[in-house]
Amino acid sequence: MLFRVDPSSPVPLGDQIAACVRRAVSDGSVAPGERLPAARALADSLGVNVHTALRGYQRLREEGLIELRRGRGAVVTAGASPHRARLLEGVRAVVAEARELGMTEGDLLDLVRAELKA
Repeated sequence: MLFRVDPSSPVPLGDQIAACVRRAVSDGSVAPGERLPAARALADSLGVNVHTALRGYQRLREEGLIELRRGRGAVVTAGASPHRARLLEGVRAVVAEARELGMTEGDLLDLVRAELKA
């Protein structure tokens, strides 16, 4: 799996790391049960702080795409399907665009609820 980050991007490096994993899950290049690189090794290879790599992994854990286990590292969960990963990427893009437009959380949730009822 190839990780790439752009230090000049306005997107935080941890979020870029998480996006690399999401894309790998969505395109099928990483499968459930597969181990990801150790945070320290990943940080060294990307030239970033280990806490930055851990932030990216923590985001993925919160999304249910990976499990973090002591001694085993980061493992892609059984529920990490390509469809879920693509949906998460889409949601993140919608939220980012809503923020750029100055929408509140309530406004965005109202739009989503209306779309779900349609």
